[in-house]
Amino acid sequence: MASEFWDDFKRFFFRGLAAVLPTLLTVMIIVYIFSFVEDMLGAGIVRVMVFARPHGSLQESMTYWQKWWDDRLYLKAGSFVIAIVGVYFIGRFFASFIGRYAWRLVEQALCRTPVIKQIYPNIKQVTDFFLSERKFEFSRVVAVEYPRKGVWSLGLVTGSGLRTLKDALHSNMLTIFVPSSPTPVTGYTITVRRDEVIDLPMTIDEALRFTVSAGVVSPTAQQIPPAPSPSGPALETDHPAANNGPASEGQGPQETQP
Repeated sequence: MASEFWDDFKRFFFRGLAAVLPTLLTVMIIVYIFSFVEDMLGAGIVRVMVFARPHGSLQESMTYWQKWWDDRLYLKAGSFVIAIVGVYFIGRFFASFIGRYAWRLVEQALCRTPVIKQIYPNIKQVTDFFLSERKFEFSRVVAVEYPRKGVWSLGLVTGSGLRTLKDALHSNMLTIFVPSSPTPVTGYTITVRRDEVIDLPMTIDEALRFTVSAGVVSPTAQQIPPAPSPSGPALETDHPAANNGPASEGQGPQETQP
């Protein structure tokens, strides 16, 4: 009885957790971003006001202007708008020739700095994937034998291959992006013959969910019901050697009497 109750509790608990966790994480991320922007901008404004309009000693001025900032919620909301506008103008600056040149120098310095050079390129790769103006366009989902024959991987078709390969192999080609699990923002780009892939009736979102979950989440139409466990006596085979045992050495097959 206790075991059944515990099994039911775990099943429904994790089902409820799967239902509410995405919403909670989304709210937490939004609140964290808002708090981060408000704290950073608010701290800067407080420091400016401390030196621009001091009230007594440095500690008294900090206390006074911090309380002034905390009592005005509309300023906190406005700080988020100011941050958005500030990011916009930063983007406009880096779109100019001088801005691109300056940012190139900054990135070169970051990529040569110890510790930072191991972290920054990976983060930039992820942000460029999501925020780049040039979006990847996946046309359909396919299955391809990769990384070797007999091993099938899920891939996203990105193009029709390279002309040189098509002319040399006299075959239609496909360029395929094979995402990795559980982070599909990275993967491998391969080019294969068109007749070596199998088109899958899946959407791009379904393919990405399948990859992120390591195959746990698959489309309903693609799910295979689990095979029943074998029960009862073992199946008999029709092979004569299995039924009658191995023939003795030098003994041929026995004739069947009519």
